[in-house]
Amino acid sequence: MIPYGRQDINQQDIDAVIAVLQSDWITQGPAIARFEQAVADYCGVTYAVAVTSATAALHIACLAVDLGPGDWLWTSPNTFVASANCGLYCGAQVDFVDIDPNTYNLSVDALEQKLIAAERVGKLPKIVVPVHLAGQSCEMDRISALAQKYGFTVLEDASHAIGAQYQGAPVGSCQFSDMAVLSFHPVKIITTGEGGMVLTNRADLYERLIRLRTHGITRDEQLMTTPSQGPWYYQQLELGLNYRMTDLQAALGDSQMQRLDTFVTRRRQLAARYDELLANLPVTLPWQHPDSLSSWHLYVIRLQLSKIQQSHRQVFESLRQQDIGVNLHYIPVHTQPYYQQLGFTWGDFPEAEQYYREAISIPLYYGLADDDQQQVVLALKAALTC
Repeated sequence: MIPYGRQDINQQDIDAVIAVLQSDWITQGPAIARFEQAVADYCGVTYAVAVTSATAALHIACLAVDLGPGDWLWTSPNTFVASANCGLYCGAQVDFVDIDPNTYNLSVDALEQKLIAAERVGKLPKIVVPVHLAGQSCEMDRISALAQKYGFTVLEDASHAIGAQYQGAPVGSCQFSDMAVLSFHPVKIITTGEGGMVLTNRADLYERLIRLRTHGITRDEQLMTTPSQGPWYYQQLELGLNYRMTDLQAALGDSQMQRLDTFVTRRRQLAARYDELLANLPVTLPWQHPDSLSSWHLYVIRLQLSKIQQSHRQVFESLRQQDIGVNLHYIPVHTQPYYQQLGFTWGDFPEAEQYYREAISIPLYYGLADDDQQQVVLALKAALTC
């Protein structure tokens, strides 16, 4: 089976983890700070806070700006459920903004129209979460301008997009946002096994984030409500969580960071080769916004169903039967049973729903060999014509 994505672990990565196992620290040690600094330096951002997952990162990012009951969080329906669930974890209400039919990211035109309508009824969002699907950045300059006008926090879900660029700057620089979230799940660009990170340029948010990931506890005497009782002393100032990454995970991530550009370069080569090999098939290939340079976490094709005899499911199952581990990113969040219980229904966000009816993620990862990529293409051709 050729998977749609997988990690690449080399001896350097293994040695880095072994070194931590043989050290005095395996949980909260120096590897975490090294990893955070490596990511911050790469992305050109001031602060980085490593946590257990991108879901955890989204959660504490929402808490850091006091999202809560009576507030609204808006995001794309074309994402994993975590991009929306983070708002519900905080007691807020969630809504969605339909996608752009070309980039498959949150449509800024739709966002603007929704904001105009929301202002009239006094239901503007406190947070908007643009999701950089497949590694391509949303139109962040336009979203930032709307944030300035309507007063919402911008939280980038850049889980797919480490190594990408927007207007020549690294995704994660937070030039147009308050915070950005990264994921280090094994199928992402780099991995820590499981893990995530929040990036920000704001010192006030950084102080909240590092406290929220550790039970709401501080050892900083300047933040304590009473004088310290000794070097052992700490205070819990708010209700936080245990979202701390381990040194074992951070050591792997720090090692992987040294190959990030190599990973992304190969993914771009493979994506360009797919563009050539699939050019004459009845599929729509991923379009790239001129302001964006994707890191290509995913390569998503859309079936031109009017030009083929097979259904979406038949093509998908044929590829799986040919040992091509395709996937679908994503089932629109608003169509999930839990969200339908909240009042959402099919038809609410037609662009995301039409995308779902046509989309298939085909294999793309650093270790994908040219011969395997050719096998994917041949299998797709067979699936489209059988």
